[in-house]
Order: sequence, then C-alpha cells, then structure tokens
Amino acid sequence: MTHLIAEHLTLAYNGHTVVHNLSLNVSGGEVLGLIGPNGSGKTTVLRALAGLRQPSPRRSTGAVCGTAYLDDRDVHRLSSAERARGIGLVPQGETYAWPLTVGEVVLLGRSPHRGWLLPFSSVDYAAVERALIQTDLITLRERRVDQLSGGEYQRTLIARALAQEPKVLLLDEPTANLDFRYQMQILNMVSRLAADHQLAVVVAIHDLRLAARYCDRLTLLRAGQAFASGTAPVVFTPENLRAVFGIDAELYRDPHGQWAISVKCDTNSTN
Repeated sequence: MTHLIAEHLTLAYNGHTVVHNLSLNVSGGEVLGLIGPNGSGKTTVLRALAGLRQPSPRRSTGAVCGTAYLDDRDVHRLSSAERARGIGLVPQGETYAWPLTVGEVVLLGRSPHRGWLLPFSSVDYAAVERALIQTDLITLRERRVDQLSGGEYQRTLIARALAQEPKVLLLDEPTANLDFRYQMQILNMVSRLAADHQLAVVVAIHDLRLAARYCDRLTLLRAGQAFASGTAPVVFTPENLRAVFGIDAELYRDPHGQWAISVKCDTNSTN
C-alpha cells in the first residue's frame, strides 16, 4: 500500500518561516484534508509534498528541517520525472494560453513517462483513455478547454494528473469558484478515485462543510502549525473552530447521516 509521510517539515519563503515542524501521513485509499484560514500554509505544504518546495535549513547547523517520503523514498531526492510518475499535483488557478482540447491537455500528463521529444505510444493513449473515463470526460475529449464550464475544466486537470498514473494525488482547492453542485461532483469523484484505485489523496480545502463530509481525516493548520489532526469529530470541536476560525460552530450528523457544521450567526458582527 502507498504511504506519503511528512516528518517535521519546516518551510520558509525569503527567510520567513511559513510552516513549522509539520508531520502528517496519508495511505492509499484515503483522503486527507488540509484545512485552515487563508495564509495558514496549505498550498506551501502541498508543494513540499510534491517535491517542489525544499525544506528549510536550520540557521544554526544548516541541516534540512524535515522531509517527505513516498513509500520510504525522500521525494526531494527523486528526479522530476520520478516525482511526476509517483505524485500528481493539481494546482489552483491554472490556465492554458493555447486553445488545447481536453484530450490534448490530458495527454500532457504522459510527459513524465515519455519525455518531451519521444512520440506517444499506445500505452500512453490507453492511460489517457482510462483517465478520461475515470473523470467522465470521454464525450468532451475534442472540446477546447476554453469552452468548458468550471467543473469540466477542473475534471480535465484532475484527468491530466491521473494520466501520470500516480500513487498520490495532491489537490489545491479543487472546488474553489465552483457552484455547490460542481463542488460535490468533484469531491465525490475524488473519493471514488481514492477508494477504487487506492490513491493516497491530500486536498487543501477551505470549505469546512465539504471537508467534514468528504475527508477521511483532517489536519487543521493555524499559522503554519498543525493545531489538530484526526477524524472530523476530533478536529471539528467547538473549541478548535473558535480558536482557529473565530466562529461558534458545532459538528453534527444531518438527516442523511453525513457530517455537517452548524455555525451560529453573530448578529452583532459588522463583517
């Protein structure tokens, strides 16, 4: 079974530490949610897990502070092609300057297996076909990406990552700027992919309702540190929600048996 593990990660930008001594793990078949206020370090953590952000050295000794492992291999010591074959990253807000079709975008996910100069093979096209099927994009393969809805475009980016045939899928705010129907569609698909294909999934997500409903476990970040980790009932306590988000809220089961969050409206607030 696949395991992605981060141990004591400390990450900095321009000498300013943004993530402090963070440890987490996720296994194949599991969805781990990274939650926290804006600026809490979610995107930085995803980039470090993908091997795109190096751990920071200690000022006193120069030793690197922590690392991330994919099945016991340090992701920061892998080549870029090795990382891309093991870890699929879907960043937030990515756009294409050229009017590529859905199929052409997904085919780009095969580059780590072929390089940029080698022609694509039948194996590559078969992987693209599987990715299109998994994301329900077969009928849209010839459509240009600039003609897609927000939900269709997000599925295209996920399909491109799946075409890499990774063991780990990292998603940065995959439901941002989507209406609620598409948010649920995307996260239902992600949950299914994790379960059916034993992908280890880490998703940075700002909507607490969706995080409670779709994530098997959660890591709650505050100012770059892990404030709480565990299942929704462990993380979404009234005390934690008040301390990190400044809201009065409670976790409960809705009539469909799903986790949901009730937030008390502050009638005195001017925000």
